[in-house]
Amino acid sequence: MIPVQGVEGQRIAVLGLGRSGLATAAALKAGGAEPLLWDDSPEARIRAEAQGWICHDLGRSDVWEEVAALIVSPGIPHLYPQPNRHVARAMEAGIPVDNDIGLFFRSLATGAWDHFDQPPRVVAVTGSNGKSTTTALIHHILTAAGRPAQMAGNIGRGVLDLDPPADGDVVVLELSSYQTDLARALTPDVSVFTNLSPDHLDRHGGMGGYFAAKRRLFAEGGPDRAVIGVDEPEGVYLANQTAMGRGDDRLIRIASGRKLGDWGWSVFARKGFLSEWRKGRQVASVDLREIAGLPGAHNHQNACAAWGACRALGLAPREIEAGLRSFAGLPHRSQLIAEAGGVRYVNDSKATNVDSAAKALQAFSGIRWIAGGLGKEGGISALKPHLGAVRKVYLIGHSARDFALELGDLPHEICETMDRAVAAAMAEAAPGETVLLAPAAASFDQYPNFEKRGEHFTELVQAGLALRD
Repeated sequence: MIPVQGVEGQRIAVLGLGRSGLATAAALKAGGAEPLLWDDSPEARIRAEAQGWICHDLGRSDVWEEVAALIVSPGIPHLYPQPNRHVARAMEAGIPVDNDIGLFFRSLATGAWDHFDQPPRVVAVTGSNGKSTTTALIHHILTAAGRPAQMAGNIGRGVLDLDPPADGDVVVLELSSYQTDLARALTPDVSVFTNLSPDHLDRHGGMGGYFAAKRRLFAEGGPDRAVIGVDEPEGVYLANQTAMGRGDDRLIRIASGRKLGDWGWSVFARKGFLSEWRKGRQVASVDLREIAGLPGAHNHQNACAAWGACRALGLAPREIEAGLRSFAGLPHRSQLIAEAGGVRYVNDSKATNVDSAAKALQAFSGIRWIAGGLGKEGGISALKPHLGAVRKVYLIGHSARDFALELGDLPHEICETMDRAVAAAMAEAAPGETVLLAPAAASFDQYPNFEKRGEHFTELVQAGLALRD
């Protein structure tokens, strides 16, 4: 645990009692504060009380007396589409509102660092797609190279639940736009921006607000080195705002599918090969095509981002390449769960929006595509250019019929449930084809989260293959 600094003797309200909220309460208490816990969900309060916490109803005026700050969990809106009523009350009263990320950055460094040979460093990864894979990949490369590292944030543990970093440690954080938007302190050593596509727009008041939330990691954070994907206009803009000129190697530009020009430092993937260029010459090259844990162009972009971050930390190309080759991938993200009878079965349940589904559809051939769930604004019409490899679509969930209307003449079947979709796809798949779960929709109509959806798909595939044996 990382005790929060500068809060001794203060009453601090904690709103939201999920993983990060409870870790925040414990870290505040360890720092000498009096945390006042609350969640509008009775179930969350019951779980907190079972762990020994006392909940304080933030709807009561007396609870707010002498409260020094309100710490908000990521899922709770503070501005759009409208502020949570407790957040609004704090802001109207002039009470500072922050989150666990802000507390982490202001509390990480301690007096012990004065005696370290190598101060700990923080790598923070943001973007629309690929954040989790890039974060996990950086962490894997570091540990495979013998560098002590911890991973947290939007993946794994809450940031304040980490162990205080020791001499030479690296902390790798995945940060969502919800987390970067509200944090009052953002001071990573290396910041990574993977890409940008529409997502969470209601929470940020549109695309501009969404990008602005992610941009804070660079504009407010002032990292020593920035690794920025320049495949979208926003990335090009961010790179331009970050660098002092073409040769500024404090910025590492990354791209997928094209060669980058004569910049100070760049890493790009083209035709399955990763290349690193610095000061006008190539310094490293890796064939990514046979790395099973990183299939498809979107994962090649993730590899470029991880390569750039690890090079910024001082790792040698051979160390990074070894880490890439031993990376097994993350569950629910283009995860190969089985291969039998010449058919591959891939779980990409994390493909909850059109852009991430498009990347999955471009990574495989002969696709039996399982899609659907709780569709997002705009449906799946934007996927039409990426359906060339799809043999048939098996539609599930709330948006199955809406999605069917957008598929035109492409063969499809409304299955409604995962059970029916998997059974149909497995029965019809031929050698050389891929049964792919890439829903292009949220999971909340039928599952509590995308992980449970992916686990159900995996269980059904494994059960179906067992019956064949």
